[in-house]
Amino acid sequence: MYYNILSEMKNAVRAQKDRVVFPYSKMDFAILKKLADAGYVKSAEKEAAGRMSVIAVRLAYKGKEAAMSDFRIVSKPSRHFYSDYRSLPTVKQGHGLSIVSTSKGIMTGAEAKKQKVGGEYLFEVW
Repeated sequence: MYYNILSEMKNAVRAQKDRVVFPYSKMDFAILKKLADAGYVKSAEKEAAGRMSVIAVRLAYKGKEAAMSDFRIVSKPSRHFYSDYRSLPTVKQGHGLSIVSTSKGIMTGAEAKKQKVGGEYLFEVW
């Protein structure tokens, strides 16, 4: 799930790793593609590892600093948080990114506001 991926990516950044590999799932791949589009990771690609598919993520750095400094999980398995497009908050006064799972797929908070669609507010990254 996405909460494991975020914590593993944060740990890999602290260990100065360049690449991290995760088991493949459609939701995780869509989330990582959105993070790659926003510049928080360099790339996210699906690879075959034997009979199993994996997602290979190349982490992004700005000099020696990581592009993704921290995250906050909003919707947890024990408590799901849903929001309409009007009440989606901005993250760190516009310097962060929010990810929302909508009926039209995984999208950022700005994309959800633009398309006027709400959904499950998954997490914030900055």
